[in-house]
Amino acid sequence: MKVGCIGLGDIAQKAYLPVLGAAPGIELHLQTRTPATLDRVADTLRVPHAQRHRDLDALLAAGPDAAFVHAPTAAHPEIVARLLEAGVPTYVDKPLAYELADSERLVELAEERGTSLVVGFNRRFAPGYAQCADHPRELILMQKNRIGLPEEPRAMVLDDFIHVVDTLRFLAPGAVDDVTVRARVEDGLLHHVVLQLAGDGFTALGVMNRLSGSNEEILEVSGQDTKRQVVNLAEVVDHKGQPTVRRRGDWVPVARQRGVEQAVFAFLDAVRAGRVLSARDALATHELCERVVRAVQQRSAEA
Repeated sequence: MKVGCIGLGDIAQKAYLPVLGAAPGIELHLQTRTPATLDRVADTLRVPHAQRHRDLDALLAAGPDAAFVHAPTAAHPEIVARLLEAGVPTYVDKPLAYELADSERLVELAEERGTSLVVGFNRRFAPGYAQCADHPRELILMQKNRIGLPEEPRAMVLDDFIHVVDTLRFLAPGAVDDVTVRARVEDGLLHHVVLQLAGDGFTALGVMNRLSGSNEEILEVSGQDTKRQVVNLAEVVDHKGQPTVRRRGDWVPVARQRGVEQAVFAFLDAVRAGRVLSARDALATHELCERVVRAVQQRSAEA
């Protein structure tokens, strides 16, 4: 199977290429416009020169069976559209695009072409998070915090808070009938944002603080007098009286711990089997993110 990787930045090098480079039956094709990066990464992975491409035209001419897009978000609409128009099943980093209209257009194009389009919400595959779907979930709380990184609202929500939004949607045990957004914006920069989703018998809270003094990600699900906590995707603590702690094994790869490996193989398995994967559910996450952005912008305008 010929698999293209477009964009060779940090996320590609740290998370995806170690998985793709070791996967059996994969003929890896790399594409970036930066020659030095292309050769350095390709040399590390022992990718032949014939499978190194400096533009998308050259990659498409090689006839890829599937493609992974890890280019900057601003470039997603053009790259993904060209791949879909060529009938190439495509996996793209979140978000699909910064603007909801572009995301909608790409999902519609994939459906028109009958071609798979997958957005990389790897946390749905992370073992600690996936196991939370089997736990009582009357209350869901997810925090993803950073140090000294207030940012323009749309970029912060679509590039980072989208993980929180999608995880809440993934774990919500029923239909959401109430959405509330709170935020602090100062000098045009988003300092923190809180999203509350509620439905029959459950409440889900998502928090991101970019001035928290700590880089951390904590997920808690609780119900029926029990609680499960996942710390930084690596440590799972079950509470029912005395806490029970399960830590990531010493030899478990980070890509597996974070769900990247499982997401990659799920996509490739579907391509091999000829199953078309839809991005409609991913689009619902983008729609909710747009709702968050507009609420934040309105609050900023009123301040």
